[in-house]
Amino acid sequence: MKKGISIWSFPKDMSISDCIKLARHAGFDGIELALGLEGSLSIESSDNDVIRYRALAEKEGIEISSLATDLFWSYPFTSEKSEIREKAMSIAMKQLDIAALLGVDTILVVPGAVGVDFIPSSEIVDYDVAYERAFKAIKELSKYSEEKKIFLGLENVWNKFLLSPLEMKNFIDNIGSPYVGSYLDVGNVIYIGYPEQWVKILGKHIKKVHFKDYRRDVGNAAGFVDLLSGDVNFPAVIENLTNIGYNGYIIAEMIPPSPFYKYYPEQLIYNTSKTMDTILKGGIKE
Repeated sequence: MKKGISIWSFPKDMSISDCIKLARHAGFDGIELALGLEGSLSIESSDNDVIRYRALAEKEGIEISSLATDLFWSYPFTSEKSEIREKAMSIAMKQLDIAALLGVDTILVVPGAVGVDFIPSSEIVDYDVAYERAFKAIKELSKYSEEKKIFLGLENVWNKFLLSPLEMKNFIDNIGSPYVGSYLDVGNVIYIGYPEQWVKILGKHIKKVHFKDYRRDVGNAAGFVDLLSGDVNFPAVIENLTNIGYNGYIIAEMIPPSPFYKYYPEQLIYNTSKTMDTILKGGIKE
């Protein structure tokens, strides 16, 4: 398994170039970039701008592991408004285009939402309606992902949707595309289940893995903590990933960056790298 880190783990004011360099210096094999509406890497970025980041990563000796975006919170595939659903589709297609330029094999996709507690203004959509809309959108999008030969990694998030590994597996199976799979976030599972069970059930459907940790007794977003500080059973997760033959990226997504790093926040990157070494090796080895 390869060790990566999400760009969302870095200080917000740090440039993509500096994030790439810091990730490599901290010992990561890869970095996950993120697509925005505007900014250094956005749906408005030129091909040359995108390719520049790929060239920089290659120069630094680090891979771009995947491409995420937080835009599907504002533009969900499940929205009551057709114009928002259409915008979601255009964003996803652009995400695939940019992923191809970056040379990555997977994009992170939030498949929709029934409701989102941490976004008070978000729509509440009937579950059956959300399922139908998400299925239609991902099914259509899968055709473009097959053309691009880039996986759609459907993430389990706090969206009150696809709440069990059996449901996620069934959703993916029914799409019926080899380019649609799971982007498993082990920290996001904790409030509704056990990530090691998701690994076993999803099996070969898993295309990428996010590492976060979470304390169940907190019960809200403040429960996300540094790796090995929460309730994720990392030894069981690694054991089951090994059992299913997963050898892809494990990507730390330290969101939000820990408030305990008030000074020198870049230390989080180094600490996360060392902790991931311990997890992946099954303990501290002499």
